[in-house]
Amino acid sequence: MKVASIDVGSYSIRLSVANINRGLEIVHEEGKITALATALRERGQLQEDRMEETLSTVREFLQKARSMGAVRIKMVGTEALRRASNARDFIQKLKEVTGLELKVITPEEEGRYAFLSVAYSLKPEGKFCLIDQGGGSTEFVWGRGYEIEGLKSFPFGIVNLTEEFIHSDPPKSYELESLKNFLDEHIRSVVQPCEELIGLGGTITTVTALEYHIYPYRGEEVHGKVLPLDRLMFWLETLSSMRESERVSNFPHIEPKRARVIIPGLLIFYRAMMLFGKDCIRVSDWGLKEGVLVEELLNSL
Repeated sequence: MKVASIDVGSYSIRLSVANINRGLEIVHEEGKITALATALRERGQLQEDRMEETLSTVREFLQKARSMGAVRIKMVGTEALRRASNARDFIQKLKEVTGLELKVITPEEEGRYAFLSVAYSLKPEGKFCLIDQGGGSTEFVWGRGYEIEGLKSFPFGIVNLTEEFIHSDPPKSYELESLKNFLDEHIRSVVQPCEELIGLGGTITTVTALEYHIYPYRGEEVHGKVLPLDRLMFWLETLSSMRESERVSNFPHIEPKRARVIIPGLLIFYRAMMLFGKDCIRVSDWGLKEGVLVEELLNSL
């Protein structure tokens, strides 16, 4: 049976199509940055052009999933749709155009899906903590096997952190220091002993592709790679010293729309590794959308 999931995120829209039988086989994945949460912090609403691009992308992904034979398609939305005052209007329009209901999931559900995807695909041993860094929120989830022991969702991600803290191109040292202090205050509240840190999201996968010279991007090659702390620091220092346009021209791995917001994402992982006392982090290309499919698999067994 073919099933599909669409993650309508605060920064990007992502599609996964999979065969589900006795296991889960991903047969197609793609994503597009639509920056749905742009100016949400300042204005409290989703912007018209961002909604239109998101709607167009969802329609395109639905057509792709149906053409591949998906008999079930689940669509979920995250932080931008939890916060925007006009989210209900957008969701209604999406239903009218596509015929599908988009479910806005809670931060706890978002973290659980990410945890399921990592537990199934990477099978960490012992207690692990995953960091799911998104456009509008960041989840820290810890546990063993498929059992979650704790979860904390912070209402910040690469979009709203960039808008709040990064006003220069390249960023000034005091902007980075201010952001570091902000992150430290929050991350300290979730620090605890664990065997392993695992990172999810476009920032950490992009930098891993840079580190391992994976271009064009291939998720199956990024998935499970280990990124040492000193190499993450190297990329943070390198990219934060460049202008946004230079990041794109020097490194084709970085999508133009990601170039502006990649620095806060790197700082989240850098400060987490420092505060957890870890000298490396394992990287997962699987996340929320794969977790939705893992749940479908587990429910079918």
